[in-house]
Amino acid sequence: MKTAIKTLDFPGVNMHSNLSTAKLVEISLARGEGVLAANGALCCDTGDRTGRSPNDKFVEDTPGVHDAIAWGNTNRPITPENFAKIEALATEYLGKKEDLYRFDGFAGADERYRLNVSVVTEEAWQCLFASTMFIRGADHSNFSPDWTIINACNLLIEEYESYGLNSGVCVIQSMEQKKVVICGTRYAGEIKKSIFYAMNFDMTEVDVFPMHCSANVDKDDSANVALFFGLSGTGKTTLSADPNRPLIGDDEHGWSADGIFNFEGGCYAKCIKLTQEGEPQIWDAIKFGSVLENIVLNDETRIPDYDDGSKTENTRVAYPVDYIPDAIVPSVCGHPKNVIFLTADAFGVLPPVSKLTSEQAMYYFINGYTSKLAGTEAGITEPQPNFSPCFGGPFLPRPPMDYAHWLAKRVEEQDSHVWLLNTGWTGGPYGTGERFSLKWTRAFVTAILDGSLAESSFTQHPIFGLHIPETAPNVPSEVLDPRKTWADGDAYDAMATELANKFKTNDQKYDMTDAVRAAGPRT
Repeated sequence: MKTAIKTLDFPGVNMHSNLSTAKLVEISLARGEGVLAANGALCCDTGDRTGRSPNDKFVEDTPGVHDAIAWGNTNRPITPENFAKIEALATEYLGKKEDLYRFDGFAGADERYRLNVSVVTEEAWQCLFASTMFIRGADHSNFSPDWTIINACNLLIEEYESYGLNSGVCVIQSMEQKKVVICGTRYAGEIKKSIFYAMNFDMTEVDVFPMHCSANVDKDDSANVALFFGLSGTGKTTLSADPNRPLIGDDEHGWSADGIFNFEGGCYAKCIKLTQEGEPQIWDAIKFGSVLENIVLNDETRIPDYDDGSKTENTRVAYPVDYIPDAIVPSVCGHPKNVIFLTADAFGVLPPVSKLTSEQAMYYFINGYTSKLAGTEAGITEPQPNFSPCFGGPFLPRPPMDYAHWLAKRVEEQDSHVWLLNTGWTGGPYGTGERFSLKWTRAFVTAILDGSLAESSFTQHPIFGLHIPETAPNVPSEVLDPRKTWADGDAYDAMATELANKFKTNDQKYDMTDAVRAAGPRT
C-alpha cells in the first residue's frame, strides 16, 4: 500500500498506520522486537545506544534559521546538502522494507498551540512508543503533519565523515522543513526529545514559554498549580507523582498567557531502583500498553529486576499519562502559584530549601545546577558540578537567555513564588554526609504548596545569598542551615566557596544583567 508522508512516499511498502496498542504489541512480539514482562508491559532492548546521542545530533543550517540558533556543542550545524543526502539514504533504506509503521498524533494538549506529528518507524515497538508519548485522537483521514520523524533505527551511515557526522549514528533536524531523520539508534527517547526540541523552537513564536519540567495541581484547588524543574536524578518525576495532586505531565510543558499545558500524552520515567513503596504511581503504571527499555527480566518468571543496571543505569518506562490515577486529561490547567527548581547538590553546600527573588530565579534557572556523582561516568572520582542551562540545555535551539527572560516574564505576570529545593546531601559532601530523606523533601514540597513555608521567617545564606526558612513543618530545624549540619564549619565554608566559584565561572557564559549576576554567589 502506498502512503504519502509529507513529501515522502514508500511505493510497495505495507504502511501500517495508527494501529491499536494491542496490535502493535502483537506485531512486536511476533517480530521478536520484545517480550512481555510479567506485569504485561512490552520489554525491549535498545542495543548499544541506551540513552540519547548528543554528539550525533545536528541541525540543518539554513539562512532562514541561522541567526536564531545558539550554535555550539549542543546545536551542531549540518549543511542542507548533507541533510538531503542522509534523508535520501534513510528513505531509500525504509523503502526496501516489507512493512513500516506510522503514528499520527499531536504535541501539545492545548489545541490552540498543538503541532501535528507523524512518526514513521521500521520497528513496531517504536511506533507503540510514539503512540504512548504523543497525544492520540487525530483524524487520520484528513491529517497533515507539521513535523515528520523518519526513524531508520537500524541504518548505520557508512563513510559518515563524508556527510559531516561524528559516527554512523545521527539525529538530524530541520527547523525549516519540519523534519527529523534518525539513523542507527534504537533508543526511543530520540523520538520524544526531537519533538521537544521542535516545540522549544516553535512555541516561542506563538507567545508560549516551553519548559523542561513536570507539573501537577491540587485535587481540591484547581488554582494551586506547581511546576518542578530539574535534571535527571533530582526527583522531578517522583515529586510530581503525588496522590493528592493530579498529574498534568512529567517532563515537557508550555506556559501560555492562559496557563500551563502538557506537550505530551505520556510519561517517560526512569526505572533504576524503582520500588512500589517509593513510587507507587509509576509502579502501577507499568502494565499492558507500557514500554520498558533495557530492563533485565528473570528468565523464568519474567519479573523485572529494577535494581539491575547491567544494561544501563538509564532504564526507562513509557506509559500514557492516563495510567496515572486522576491525571488531568486533557493536560491543561491554570498558572502556577509555585515554581520549584530541583538540584541534587553532592557537595552538601546548598540549603535543603530556599526562596528566590526574581533575580535569583533567573540566575539559578540559567545555570541549571545539579551534581554528577563519582562512578556515574568514566574518570569521575568525586562529585562534579553539572550545569545545564534552564534545566534542559540539550533541548534548547535558541540562546538560553531567551528562555530565562521568558521565565522572568511569566513569573512576574503571575506573581508566582520560586523555590530552590536541594534533594542532595547534608552533613557533608557525597561520601561523608547523607542524602536528604525523601520524607523531608516531600514535607518541604507540601509546605511550599500549602503556602505555610512562605509564611516562615527567613535568613540569608552568607555566601549564596539564598533565603532560608528558619522553620519548616515536619522537618528538624537543625537541618535547614547547611553549615550547622557539618562537623567542621571551616570545612563547610571552604566547600561552599569552592562551589560558589564554580557558579561564577559558569555564569560568565551568559550575557546577564548586572542585577541578575549580582543575585548569584558572593565570593
